Amino acid sequence: MFESLGVALILLHIVIGFAAAVAISLRRKPATAIAWILTIVFIPFTGAIIFLIIGVGRLPGSRRLKQREVCGIMLRRPELDRHRAGHGNPDWLDTALILNERLGSLPMLGGNDAILIEDYGRSIEMMIGDIDAAEEFVHVEFYILVLDDTTGPIFDALARATARGVKVRVLSDFISGYMFPNRRATVDALDRIGAQWHPMLPLRPWRGQWQRPDLRNHRKLLVIDGRVGYTGSQNLIDDSYLKPKNVRRGLHWLELMVRMEGPTVGELNAVFVTDWYSETDELLPVSVHTVAGAADRSPQTIAGLDAQVVPSGPSFENDNNLKLFVMLIQNARRRVSITSPYFVPDESTLLALVTAASRGVEVELFVSEVADQLLVHHAQRSYYSDLLDAGVAIYLYRSPTVLHSKHFTIDDEVAVIGSSNMDIRSFSLNMEVSVLVRSRGFTDHMREVEDNYRDNSLRLDPEEWSGRPMGGRILDALARLTSALQ
Repeated sequence: MFESLGVALILLHIVIGFAAAVAISLRRKPATAIAWILTIVFIPFTGAIIFLIIGVGRLPGSRRLKQREVCGIMLRRPELDRHRAGHGNPDWLDTALILNERLGSLPMLGGNDAILIEDYGRSIEMMIGDIDAAEEFVHVEFYILVLDDTTGPIFDALARATARGVKVRVLSDFISGYMFPNRRATVDALDRIGAQWHPMLPLRPWRGQWQRPDLRNHRKLLVIDGRVGYTGSQNLIDDSYLKPKNVRRGLHWLELMVRMEGPTVGELNAVFVTDWYSETDELLPVSVHTVAGAADRSPQTIAGLDAQVVPSGPSFENDNNLKLFVMLIQNARRRVSITSPYFVPDESTLLALVTAASRGVEVELFVSEVADQLLVHHAQRSYYSDLLDAGVAIYLYRSPTVLHSKHFTIDDEVAVIGSSNMDIRSFSLNMEVSVLVRSRGFTDHMREVEDNYRDNSLRLDPEEWSGRPMGGRILDALARLTSALQ
């Protein structure tokens, strides 16, 4: 009896393995498919269960349908033609703009103003000032949203807004709400001030709300009246992220945000509208506003730039940000500077970077010296040798600062800033938002930010890195294998 059961289980495992080899290979990258098949084959039955839970890399069909519906609406807005950016330098960028518009349905618009904000506290102060000037609505969407001593003043500003009759709508990620303290106090505060709040991508199967658990909405954006918009890397939480181990180690996060005025703010709002529609079934209007007058500009303002919002994630059929990032790197002529706290590239990104460095482009990567996520840190380290061998300069931002900014620059006039890391998770599993900017002035300001990073970093020495202990190399290699399970 036991022998028959054993034979049956073996046969069942073979059938599952064969079925997995066929099903998983469809519409997946070969490396990803092989990783999943090996997991299922060498971890009998448990591997298949893991695949069923986290092996599907797209959101449910109903959410993807809503995304397509809103994309159609955004492309039909008649006022867009008045704000479309014309042709400009570099000439190859025009094809990237076509790519982005076809994938994300948002064109590049001209006549925008922007301010780069490096200081964590100043970013919050500026948000509060703009919320206090709101007359119609405030749209808040952050992966992490926590009421604490640092963010309390923002909640106070939202309360003042609702008291004036301003509509305050808030989205925050469902899972992240349980990963950080003060969840109940945060939700209670939003209810108390009269904000309309909804969790993003909730996991509540008893309500029919279910998708792969690690598909998360990682976007960070704030829109006031369709007139002012913020996006970048910063979450609404204290810069220690409130985790006891971070506090004990004295860690604090360094971010980069951009404050925008002009037509592109409407595109940021379109991203919020899409996510709000996905979570509530309420489709809000999307409008395009012009830029503020010159008299309203601060000395830090970079005026008259072209910008294109690029939403990406598992609600789309393509890896929108991955395609854009690889194309930009491939077209670089002189310099590529990348800042990413979690750098775990797919094969196409790694090849683009190595090839760029090998053809004489100055390529540099800014990451953190200190790790806040151990597995990702070791996976990231596994790519350093390939990059160093090709001539890529790797800078480790000194501890105890965690360099959490997410941006990069190409040559002299092209820059990208947003919520997306340069890793497989951000390319395929997270919902992200990036802003592609064409502006010499904006890129010059970004270069100043990168210069500051370089001054506060240690440059990785290729010889020292090649002689690192074997134990670390083994951990790096094992962690790299897990990155393919997407």
